[in-house]
Amino acid sequence: MSPPNRTVTVKQVNTVIADAYSHSHHLLHILYALQQRFLHISHDAVREVASHLGLPISQVESVVEFYSFFHKIPCGRYNILLSNCTSCGYKAGGENLLHMLCHRLHVVAGKTRADGLVSIDETSCIGMCDHGAALLVNGMPITRLDAGKITRIADLVETETPLADWPAGWFRIDDNIHVSGLLLKDDVAAGDALRAMLALGAADTLSEIIQSGLRGRGGAGFSTGMKWKFCREARGDTHYVVCNADEGEPGTFKDRVLLHSHANAVLEGMTICASVIGAEQGFLYLRGEYRYLLPQLQAVLEHRRELCLLGNNILSHPGFNFDIEIIVGAGAYICGEESALIESLEGKRGVPRNRPPFPVTHGYLGQPTVVNNVETFAAAAHIALRGSAWFRAVGTEKSSGSKILSVSGDCAAPGIYEYPFGVSIQQVLDDCGAKDVQAVQVGGPSGMLINQEKFNRKLGFEDLPTGGSLMVFGQGRDLLAIIVNFAHFFAHESCGFCTPCRVGTALLKNGLDKIASGHGTQYDMDEMQRMGMLVKRRSHCGLGQTAANPILDSLQRFPHLFEQRLAHSNFEPYFNLDGALEEARQVTHRDDAAAHLK
Repeated sequence: MSPPNRTVTVKQVNTVIADAYSHSHHLLHILYALQQRFLHISHDAVREVASHLGLPISQVESVVEFYSFFHKIPCGRYNILLSNCTSCGYKAGGENLLHMLCHRLHVVAGKTRADGLVSIDETSCIGMCDHGAALLVNGMPITRLDAGKITRIADLVETETPLADWPAGWFRIDDNIHVSGLLLKDDVAAGDALRAMLALGAADTLSEIIQSGLRGRGGAGFSTGMKWKFCREARGDTHYVVCNADEGEPGTFKDRVLLHSHANAVLEGMTICASVIGAEQGFLYLRGEYRYLLPQLQAVLEHRRELCLLGNNILSHPGFNFDIEIIVGAGAYICGEESALIESLEGKRGVPRNRPPFPVTHGYLGQPTVVNNVETFAAAAHIALRGSAWFRAVGTEKSSGSKILSVSGDCAAPGIYEYPFGVSIQQVLDDCGAKDVQAVQVGGPSGMLINQEKFNRKLGFEDLPTGGSLMVFGQGRDLLAIIVNFAHFFAHESCGFCTPCRVGTALLKNGLDKIASGHGTQYDMDEMQRMGMLVKRRSHCGLGQTAANPILDSLQRFPHLFEQRLAHSNFEPYFNLDGALEEARQVTHRDDAAAHLK
């Protein structure tokens, strides 16, 4: 990394671009290389990247501005991001670890220290919710933070100790698998599922996937087999397979574990899908917070190539050609939405597309594309190996198979739990050692907040569907503070494309802040109900359509949280509307006269 205030020449920029381009032609990877080398991406660098890739300068500039891990102003040589998640956030044990670290290092949060040594800021959930308070330092996760570890981190930074010399145990991330089921109990040995698929044939394998009843494990729950069938039948010059490993939902970390310990099953599932739909190229889109997994995943890919499980003529079958490239994101929750992910794969801002058409007919580069979740591909590999009857024997009539859950929050044993569909929330709470529970957030902030009366409900598409997150909140928690945290998350992560989400999430956040600070009225509660429904019904994509869920659920099931904070029941001005739009102006990068209210 360049020292601070060093003049960077165009020649140096082009050297980094050329080296990065020799490894990957993808825009995100080239920008990451520049960010790593120079600690920011200058306008000159943008211009050179655009020239090298033959892209408009405006496209490269917009990508740099869109992703939170790219910076136009130099960050520190030690760039530290503390998670602000309710489970792995920096407010641990009643102490604000962010403020503590800033104080120890004499730095203001959100700014780089004058000597360029360090920058500290907060970031959304980094997927370490079963490991306590956590941070990223130069992209590497450190978990189980406390005051003592913060002090040691500050000392290591001040002495400019290389990360390689920091305690190795700090960077170890355990799987924390407490209950194993269909997918986690028995792994898929490299090549076994592929051989079973080839023996059965692509068409019959597709029939098995359809008959298994496997539905998307990312939360939407669409039939996996039918998605593959539609893509197989779609007209196009090329077909593609995409694994969505951009799990950014706070409280969700199951894909992290699958990629760490069951990568072969995931990659095998992608390869089986490729055979079924006739694809020769696949992409695994890895969230930027999981970049530390990249070397291990690359090694697994290379090993599979050596075993003739990837590449040309896979397992000596002429014409069965398929390979996988890993594309690493750069900090954008919205890219978990499949069309936004495809836009990002194409080197653009991760803005969701209008649908229809759907990716199965018009996906990556306008060609038929299957996009499935990490867990979905792993399940597909198991089904190809063991058959649809094996899978359907577990679960319920409408929700076959098992579900892997990320359990975090106020419980004795946070971590990974795999159950047959149909398990009750209460059973999960009992197994993870959760006592005196006030509420459970099912499916992350975009899911459903339930109270004790609903703990007998069962996980499944016919009752409580979930992408896999259960956040447990005990009686000691300030539940309104949790809802405020979620509202801030959605306002921050809005891509800014559509007005209902861009403006609505900001208004909801400000309204909640007003009530939480003790200045709200009944009018404000009514206004949040109205605004929440508007955002839910009118937003362009799933982010906006679910952003108001925590507020609407808490207004319905926990109205006392709001009522006990109300200043009075009479009207009080909501807030300065022009001031409330400031965040929307930042998101859209507008500050012209028309962006202000007079």
